[in-house]
Amino acid sequence: MGFVRGKRVLHRIGHVLHLSNTKNMILKAENIPHIGDKVTNENLKPVGTVFDVFGPTSSPYVAVKPHIQSPEQLVNQVLYAIPSKAGRKKRKKR
Repeated sequence: MGFVRGKRVLHRIGHVLHLSNTKNMILKAENIPHIGDKVTNENLKPVGTVFDVFGPTSSPYVAVKPHIQSPEQLVNQVLYAIPSKAGRKKRKKR
């Protein structure tokens, strides 16, 4: 599911397919991140945050709101999610 690089756990989201009309990056999801997770490239450079997860549950897509000047350079590249700290809390068993 994910791998550790340094002390951060990264989860591979998938390849960037294209940019939407609203300039969000659209990815075909290999692993489904949570909305609000930070997104990086393979060099751990922050590139945006997860904005939306949509499409069929069997084959979802992810929209990433970019925080970089030219997101079109990331088309066909693999992006990774850094889970937010809120998502790392363990659930209490009942």
